[in-house]
Amino acid sequence: MGSDSLSEESPERHFRTLFISDVHLGARGSQADRLLDFLRSHDADTIYLVGDIVDGWALKSNWYWPQTHNDFVQKMLRKARKGAKVIYVPGNHDEFLRKYYGTHFGGIDVVENTVHTGADGKRYLVIHGDIFDLVVQNARWLAHLGDKAYDFAIQMNRFVNFFRKMFGVPYWSLSQWAKLKVKKAVNYIGAFEATLAGEARRHGCDGVICGHIHYATIHDEHGIRYMNCGDWVESCTALAEHEDGHFEIISWTDPVRRIAPAPRVTARAA
Repeated sequence: MGSDSLSEESPERHFRTLFISDVHLGARGSQADRLLDFLRSHDADTIYLVGDIVDGWALKSNWYWPQTHNDFVQKMLRKARKGAKVIYVPGNHDEFLRKYYGTHFGGIDVVENTVHTGADGKRYLVIHGDIFDLVVQNARWLAHLGDKAYDFAIQMNRFVNFFRKMFGVPYWSLSQWAKLKVKKAVNYIGAFEATLAGEARRHGCDGVICGHIHYATIHDEHGIRYMNCGDWVESCTALAEHEDGHFEIISWTDPVRRIAPAPRVTARAA
């Protein structure tokens, strides 16, 4: 068991459902420590892991697995053992799990996609979203190249925030800010959202919940409810459903625990 198992959390906030995506365990940019901190004070009856939880791409090129990454895995297994429903929808970075659809690992269900029924009866398609990313599907080498550039930006982000912390300035994502300034990235986000909204309609759903592009948001701009969990590399956000069926995005970037709206900042398509 990991070190995190030594003390059981006493969650301050309990939700009907939590949606977490793009943790990228195994990548140096993963902020699993912040996610563990978040989970110590937030819990739910059902937890969806919406893809790219483990970064198989990063692990293939350079093995990296610190204790915090193991602690997160142990925490999810422990929650499943204690009765929480944990559902894993693999993404492109953890595509090795796509061979195991319909199986269970320590009480965690692995599925291709699923439909979540909210407390208000509305139905939401839960899917990672990479299958609608033409770069990932048709130009895999380009996606990997972009992944390396993204990793460099994350390392620079760490450097910047090291000095910001020294001067008592809050966390800030350099990589997200830079990408938000690129018109093509903004256009990509819009196209991705519209495509996922269309897929939800084809499934007869009222909305879609996804990850993949590291862009946490909730909106109805495409005539259907679109919700993206964000990530735990840049924005450190999770999507939560309350007991009455309404959703919120929780941001956990401040070292001092607080709850704040997630910034509408940009995406990573990888």
